[in-house]
Amino acid sequence: MTIRLAFIGAGGIAHHHLNTLSRMEGIAVTAFYDLDAARAEQAALNWSHASAYSTIEEMLDTAKPDGVYICVPPMAHGSAEELVMERGIPFMVEKPIGIGLDTPASIAAAVKKQGLITSVGYHWRYMDAVEQAKARLASSKLGMAMGYWMGGMPMVPWWRKMHGSGGQFVEQTTHIVDLVRYLCGEVTEVYAAYAERVKRDQVEGCDVPDVGTVTLKLENGAVANISNTCMLPVSHHVGLDLYTDQGVLEIRGHGLKVIHPSGVSELKDGSDPTYQEDEAFIHAIRTGDTSRIRSDYIDAWKTHEVTIAANESAQTGKVVRIGETCQVE
Repeated sequence: MTIRLAFIGAGGIAHHHLNTLSRMEGIAVTAFYDLDAARAEQAALNWSHASAYSTIEEMLDTAKPDGVYICVPPMAHGSAEELVMERGIPFMVEKPIGIGLDTPASIAAAVKKQGLITSVGYHWRYMDAVEQAKARLASSKLGMAMGYWMGGMPMVPWWRKMHGSGGQFVEQTTHIVDLVRYLCGEVTEVYAAYAERVKRDQVEGCDVPDVGTVTLKLENGAVANISNTCMLPVSHHVGLDLYTDQGVLEIRGHGLKVIHPSGVSELKDGSDPTYQEDEAFIHAIRTGDTSRIRSDYIDAWKTHEVTIAANESAQTGKVVRIGETCQVE
């Protein structure tokens, strides 16, 4: 059975998925839509029998895809998901799922009601290092976690505007928030402090905070702190450190370091998390089995709620309790 796919958005992250899908059998990418029509047309040239469309509605109704990839900037979420859901088509959407609460909450409620197959691009969950850390946590007691996303600013116009990206914690550091939820448990309270130290003066039109730190209280009694910056002229580090009664687990994109009383061991990550993420979504479309999908829309909503709570806390100076602002029924 050949799975027919359509893409809404044909930018960089879309091509990352397209490169992965090109290595799979039984896949036909047949349709593209992008606000930049030339970009959609160029993407279509790389796939046999693929076409570019001038509207999402025309694409969905003409191509009749089995699944849709929604790869749009944070501020553009909403209408694409709604059009896909109206037709009952499974979809994979890139993080973050929005820049506020109302639209993602509405989508999550509709997905839940329909029982629609969905997947969200939290690819860190598919890393071998993360699964090995999860297994080790099962036999230890977590005390706290410390996460980081320390680097420079992506020079994409929408990224450096709060109304475009939602800021670094929402757009980038959401991966680390999601790891905390996946490995450590649900978040109950959020307190955040942000500041603008350099980039407002250096980058024209920039209004996103360039440093921030967020404290999270977890349902199980553990605590976490996640800090980020986009002011650096160099990349520093991105990852999550877990402090347990058995030692320390350091998760990075390249693998896992385990620090324990008998020494230090390092496990290199040889996985291809994006491939596993895409394969899980395709498997679910083909068979109806969603067990391989590690982040669906309902789960991703919970991560998104935490990041938006952090923005609210930084703005108000108050602790924000998760679930009090907006809930998915």
